[in-house]
Amino acid sequence: MEYKATPQNFQDLINSDLPVLVDFSATWCGPCRALAPTIEAVASEYDGKAVVVKCDVDECEDAAMQYGIRNIPTILFFKKGQLQEGLRLVGNVPKAEITQRLDSLL
Repeated sequence: MEYKATPQNFQDLINSDLPVLVDFSATWCGPCRALAPTIEAVASEYDGKAVVVKCDVDECEDAAMQYGIRNIPTILFFKKGQLQEGLRLVGNVPKAEITQRLDSLL
């Protein structure tokens, strides 16, 4: 299942007991739209094993600034609310790269 982040629920979403993938993107971003089907497939495949969150940088500016999002799409990974350093992905990346990082957190 894919969740939509808001400024109000962002912290609650990343504090899940399950590993969390956050896709920082925007509706006007072409590469973000190209990556969307991959993110949806990962959300479906990892349902019950991980939380997949879509975070629009225009709606969640504070979260984007807090995590240094300079290019979109950017995917960050969290475990028990903690950013997993070194797992950041930037750009329209292959599904295998995303699932490899998620698997390392399971």
